[in-house]
Amino acid sequence: MSNIKISVKNLYKIFGDNPSEMIEHLEAGYTKESLLKEFGHVLGLRKINMDILQSDTQVIMGLSGSGKSTLVRHFNRLITPTTGDIIIDDENIIKKTDLEIRNMRRHKISMVFQNFALFPHRTVSQNIAYGLITQGLEQGKINSKIDKWIDKVGLNGFEDHYPSQLSGGMQQRVGLARALATDGEIILMDEPFSALDPLIREEMQEVLLKLQKDIQKTIIFITHDLDEALKLGDSIAILNNGEIVQKGSPQNIILRPINNYVAKFTKNINRSRVIQVSSIMDDDLKVNGPTIDGNMLIENALEVLSEKGSLTGIVTHNSKPIGSVNLYKLIKVINQPALIK
Repeated sequence: MSNIKISVKNLYKIFGDNPSEMIEHLEAGYTKESLLKEFGHVLGLRKINMDILQSDTQVIMGLSGSGKSTLVRHFNRLITPTTGDIIIDDENIIKKTDLEIRNMRRHKISMVFQNFALFPHRTVSQNIAYGLITQGLEQGKINSKIDKWIDKVGLNGFEDHYPSQLSGGMQQRVGLARALATDGEIILMDEPFSALDPLIREEMQEVLLKLQKDIQKTIIFITHDLDEALKLGDSIAILNNGEIVQKGSPQNIILRPINNYVAKFTKNINRSRVIQVSSIMDDDLKVNGPTIDGNMLIENALEVLSEKGSLTGIVTHNSKPIGSVNLYKLIKVINQPALIK
C-alpha cells in the first residue's frame, strides 16, 4: 500500500482575465516576466508535480514571490488552480463541491497562519474551541479537547486570557492548538514562526518537533529560512518563479544543490552540524576504526575519530555495518560539499 498522502500533478496557477489561454504560451517557453509583459497575466505556479508522504513534514521554501504561499493555499482549496490535480487519499480535491470542501476543512485539513489569525474577542479556550464547534461536537468533548491541547502546547493557566494579553509566541501556540484540536490528518503552516523573535521562533520549532513525534500528522510547512527547513523538514521543495527547482531530503539539498539559486540558500549553512554521516559514507567495509552511527552529524563524527585517534570509522545502522568514512572526506564535505558525489 502506498504511503503517499498527497499527490500534485501538473498544477498551474495563472492570475488574469484569461488564465487558461496562457498555458500554451508557458508550454511554448514564455517566462513569468514575458507572460506579464506581453499578456498582462501573472504566473503563480508552473507545472508543479510532487508527492508528499503520510506523516512527513514537507517543507516548501523560496524567496518572496516564488509561489510558496500560493501553493499551500491550493491544498485546502482557498485557491483553485488554473489546471492540474491535487490527489489526497486517492480523491481529487479539485473536483469536490463547495460543500465537500467545507467538510474537508472542518475535519481533514487545518491551517496555521503567519499572523496568528486569532479572534481578538475570544479567549484562548474559545479560540481553540472554534473548529470543534464547527464540527458539531458536544460541549463535553470540546472541553476535553481544549484541556488536552492547552496542556500539550504549554498554555496552562492562560485559558481565559485574550490574544492581546499574550506574547507573539503564546499567540502562535494558540493557533497551533486550534489547528491540532480538530484532529485533521493534514496541517498547513504558512510561515507560522516568521513573525516571532529568533529565540521564540526556535522555541516554537522545538514545540512542533516534539508534537510531531507524538501526533504524526502530514505537515506542509512554508518558510523562506533554510535553517528552519533543515530542522523541521523530512523533505524540502524549493520554488523559484512558481516552479519547483529542486526537491529532496535536507541532506541531498545541502550536498547537491542543483543550480546557483539553490546554492545561494545553502552557502552559509554550517554543514558539519546538519549533514549526517550516512549521506556521505563510502561502501568500503574493509576498514578499521570506531563505530559511528549513520545518523550522527559530521561534527560529532569528527569528535569520535579525534578521540580514538583514527583516520577511519565504520558507519552503522541498528548496530550493523553499512559503510565507512574517513577524516579527509568529512573535512572535504564541510569545505566543498557540492563536489562530493
